Order: sequence, then C-alpha cells, then structure tokens
Amino acid sequence: MPTVVLMDVSLSMTRPVSQDGSEEFQRKNLAVHGLNMLFEHMASNYRLEFTSLMAFSSLWELLVPFTRDYNALQVVLVTDGSLGIGKGSLRHSLQTLKQRGDDKKFPLPFPFPTKLFIMCVANAEELQMTDAMDNLEELLRLSGGDGQIFTVEGPLCMKSVQAMFGRLIDHAYSPFHAVLHCGNLSSDVQVFPRPEPVVMDEEVEPMPRTVSTDLEIVGFIEIADISSPPVISRHLVLPIAVNKEVDEVGTGATEELEEEPSASQMAGKSPNFCVLLHGSLKVEGMVALVQLGPEWYGMLYSQADSKKKSNLMMSLFEPGPEPLPWLGKISHLGPISEAAENPYGEDDSKSPFPVQPQVKRSYAQNVTVWIKASGLQTDVQKILRNARKLPDKTQTFYKELNRLRKAALAFGFWELLKGVADLLERECTMLPDSAHPDAAFQLSHAAQQLKLASTGDSQYAAFDHNIVPMHTDFSS
Repeated sequence: MPTVVLMDVSLSMTRPVSQDGSEEFQRKNLAVHGLNMLFEHMASNYRLEFTSLMAFSSLWELLVPFTRDYNALQVVLVTDGSLGIGKGSLRHSLQTLKQRGDDKKFPLPFPFPTKLFIMCVANAEELQMTDAMDNLEELLRLSGGDGQIFTVEGPLCMKSVQAMFGRLIDHAYSPFHAVLHCGNLSSDVQVFPRPEPVVMDEEVEPMPRTVSTDLEIVGFIEIADISSPPVISRHLVLPIAVNKEVDEVGTGATEELEEEPSASQMAGKSPNFCVLLHGSLKVEGMVALVQLGPEWYGMLYSQADSKKKSNLMMSLFEPGPEPLPWLGKISHLGPISEAAENPYGEDDSKSPFPVQPQVKRSYAQNVTVWIKASGLQTDVQKILRNARKLPDKTQTFYKELNRLRKAALAFGFWELLKGVADLLERECTMLPDSAHPDAAFQLSHAAQQLKLASTGDSQYAAFDHNIVPMHTDFSS
C-alpha cells in the first residue's frame, strides 16, 4: 500500500544531541538519516511503492507528492515526541476531541483503512517522564490501532536511530519472497504488495491465515470457467533474477522491454518459469489455480496495464475449500480426460462453468458495477447531460436515472441518491430563460423522488419501483 511520511520539523526537532568524539547533531539530522535508510531500502526492494513526503509544524507542506488511486495507506510519523503547547497541539487536540463540532472534526480516524507507525527520535524513558507516550498511544488507538510506536533503544545516536528504522523495515517493508511450483518446474518470485494475514470471523476460534512461501499450482482453467470471482486482494508476481550478487526483481512482462538495460532485462535473458507461465496464460486465455495454504486458493493470470505491457497477477480467494460456488470444491476438480464424458459436449467452445439456471432470464440491461470512482462519475455525468436536453431526452433521462437509483439501493448507497438530487436541483436553478418550462418540472420531480428514496421509506425506496416522468400539459 502507498506510504505517506510525515516529518516533524518543529522547533523541538532542532534540539542538539551530544555524541562522544564526534560532531554535534540535531534530532532532525538523526530523523533524516533514518528516513534515508528507509527510502534506500524501498528503492531497492519496494520500487513499485508510491511514497509521499510531508513536512509539518504549525503549518504543513507537501514536499514529494505521489499520484495513485488508493484504498489504504501506511502513514509513518517521524517526531521527537514533543506534544507542543497551547491550542492546536496534540495534547490540546486530544483533550478537546469530544467537544469539537462536525466542522472541526479531528482527522483521525481516517476515512480509509490505514496503518500508523510512529517513529520517535527519543527513548521510552524520555517519553514516559511526561504524558507524551500516553498521548501517542491514544493517537494510535484513534487511527484504528493497526500500527506501532517505535522508540530508540539505548543512547540517542545515529546507530540507535538506524536500528529503530531497521525494526520498522523488518515489520512493515520486508519483501515477500516465495517459490512458485508447477510439477518439476519452479521459480523464485516476489509477491507485491506483501499479502496480509486474513482472519475469518465466522470461525469459532479465528486464527490469522498467512500465505505460504511455497505456492503450488494445482491446475489450469479457462477464463470463461473462472468468470469474475470474488477476491480479497490482488498482487503482482515478479520473477527474481538470481544472476546478480544482490537479488533483483524482474517485471514478469512478456512484451517489449524498455530502452535502458535494467535488472529486469538481465532476468529476461535467462530461462525463467515465471515468464513462461505468464506468456502461456496470456496466449491460451487461461488462469492457473494456485494453493496458498491449507484449504486456501488463489489464481494466477495475465493482466494488461497498457497495449504493450502486461504482468503476471495473483488474486487471493477467501480461505476455504469451496471459494467459488459454481466450481464446487477445488480439490475435486480434475482434467477432462478423467471424466466419463466430455462436459463440454461436442462443441468444445462451450464452457460448463458457471452453471446456468434452467430458466432462461431476460434482462433489459447489464448489471451496474462501480469498481472505480470514474465509473460512478460517468453514470452521474450521463444523467446530467440528458437533464440539460429536457424535454427532448425525457425517456433517456429517466432510464439512466432509474438505473442509477436501483444500483444505489442495491448497494445501500443512500448518500448518492441525496447527492444526485442536489445536483438536479442545482441544474434546475441554472436553466436559461429560453429553456422549455417542462424541464424545470421534470428536474424538480426527479430530485424529489430521489430524496424520498434516500430516506429509506418502503414506498419510495422499493427496488422494483421506477420513477416515471411527471405528466404536464404545455400545449401551445
């Protein structure tokens, strides 16, 4: 997951640190030394990680931005543990947390999953002499508790700060290396980002399940058979070049390489099963089922991120012997040659999965799916474009409006209905004088119907209910 580094540059970070037989350093110098160590590690082992650097004191400044859509973040806060004085300080903010209104809400907890790591350029004894440690622990609790506070062990010096950042690297930034097996073939790979442990809540005594470092391919299946399965995470599978003194990571791509020679090109010059697998899956249009651990499976497949480049990806299914209902138990699957009769029939182009119901259903339109924000934005913009062409586009306007309404009700996305209603009311106020009078009535009517549906009222929020155009008479 992308990393945001928050560097404390307040006055307290300039406090000197005396070191025997060497020049005097400030605490911020020690922090910069530790961050350089972290960035060098990420440059060599986490080159695909996006990192942002932000400096803060009473104000803040974004020094190095990153550009990537994110659903989760790792936040690394580097500070000396000094809480500040007066209004705006951490101590004051936590004390007045329950007294704040919605307009001055404390930024924690974040509205997205995150891990907060607090790197204190101070030892635990120094922090415990005041209430600094208690406040930092409260800050960690507000973030969700999924993080850790690191302190300097021993005297404050370059070596102790380096050791502290080394513990962070081992805990959160160690690359996940595994061996991918398929019969007698194998390949050393890196899985990025590192797979997180999974806990199944429905178990009596839930225990975290971790992905094994031995990934065993148990079979191959056509893309049409696997359909669009539910997954809990997706990862890049990168072959590791073993012809270097220090292990380098390749790209796993079978397309054209970049102009500049790199470690990935060096890896591509020697035979590698991972590259062979990726090319085969891409050409044959199949996926490989891989066993991640006891009764836990995933799939390997080729995914193109551009016209000229594709990568070997691994998606993790939910733990269990039957993650995909239409396939049954993964352990019961076998090759067609062992079946009593060919389940594909005479026409091999037809696939038996997923199993189709006996009753053939007729759908007026495809199911609405919002995977990215851009998809939702496109649907809303389509409604607004038709709204500006009322009354000529009345039927199309209500068709798109009802499609979005049904999807929002299915997902429980009540805020979307209220937001689109506000947009329609805004469009109504911006109609030009030359607009047809029916346009204002239709926009107001549609906005009112969406607001009624957003309240959850059973009459207006029924899934099978459609918003119909308002009957008007403007005959000249």
